[in-house]
Amino acid sequence: MEDNRSVCGASVRAALMTPDETLTATGVLARPAVSVHEIDPLNDLRWTALVKSHPGASVFHSTNWLKALHTAYGYKPVAITTSAPGERLTDGLVFCQVESWLTGRRFVSLPFSDHCEPLIDRAGCLDGLLQYMKPYVDGGRWKYVEMRPVSNEPSYDIGFGRMVTYCWHRLDLRRSEQELFRGFHKDCVQRKIRRAERENLKYEEGASEELLQTFYRLLVMTRRRHYLPPQPLSWFRGLITAFGDRLKIRVASKEGLPVASMLTLSHKKSMVYKYGCSDATFNRLGGVAFLFWRAIQDAKEKGLQELDMGRSGANNAGLIAFKDHWGATRSPLTYWTYPCRPTRAASPWKKRLAKQIVSASPDWGLETVGRLLYRHIG
Repeated sequence: MEDNRSVCGASVRAALMTPDETLTATGVLARPAVSVHEIDPLNDLRWTALVKSHPGASVFHSTNWLKALHTAYGYKPVAITTSAPGERLTDGLVFCQVESWLTGRRFVSLPFSDHCEPLIDRAGCLDGLLQYMKPYVDGGRWKYVEMRPVSNEPSYDIGFGRMVTYCWHRLDLRRSEQELFRGFHKDCVQRKIRRAERENLKYEEGASEELLQTFYRLLVMTRRRHYLPPQPLSWFRGLITAFGDRLKIRVASKEGLPVASMLTLSHKKSMVYKYGCSDATFNRLGGVAFLFWRAIQDAKEKGLQELDMGRSGANNAGLIAFKDHWGATRSPLTYWTYPCRPTRAASPWKKRLAKQIVSASPDWGLETVGRLLYRHIG
């Protein structure tokens, strides 16, 4: 690393790398260009204060989310900042250490999170923080560093490259319910909501074990349709424990049969749609649209200003269109890695094999695969 891009004053603690492990390929000790410090966001109250005050902070920065990741998957969170110990935090970038014998050791900001904006307060701060992370990879102990920013992107010469770009949808809730409803697509949304009301679908919400089990049965169905294993049940129990009444499971039923369910999280002025599932046999009843409308009404009652509808794969035209039909604003969401490692589409034979395995597996088999696999892919 060139001298004019070096950083002084940073230290790497035992949980990460020792100083002699930060050597570059040329044998020069890499040092950051600004003073960078590591903190434990789960135990440093300054992190909670930064998340509360920073306009770019989301539910994924919260200690609730970090606790759930740590409890369910064993990921250790670490945040880096230019603020010295004892000073008020003015910036921060949070990662989880994902250590896997199957997929390698890497820093991810953050696993299973749609986005994680760097909480910075001035231009150039992000590059200094990222420069601090690079020696972990250059030293050979860590595979890569990944970040998922909303708007702040690394400079071209910092060495991070684009990994993958998603579509991200957000619905502005500051209009009246009537205005929001008029903005929905007449056939694809309004008509389905009215159909659900005519069908007298039963609505339930909460975080009880009974609702969780109902949600999870529908989730297994939905993941099977997409030839994927479900997330482990322990992950959802961890979210319930961490978020308390800021998490809601919503279920729509017809004559005692669950037809659709969703899980939402609330943080500051935003409601986040995180998981949704349904029994495709009953899709004609409009259960999914019914639940989204109830979630929107709930958010309005609580004075929330935005529904974060999450990310969609750029090639998932159906999901993108579904979110467009609600009048949500679409924007690109790009993930970055060091070194650059663009996502490659799975080969046709791997897709065929996955379909065959999932199709032949009982529910308990899929759940077992999910329980064993997900901690390696965060």
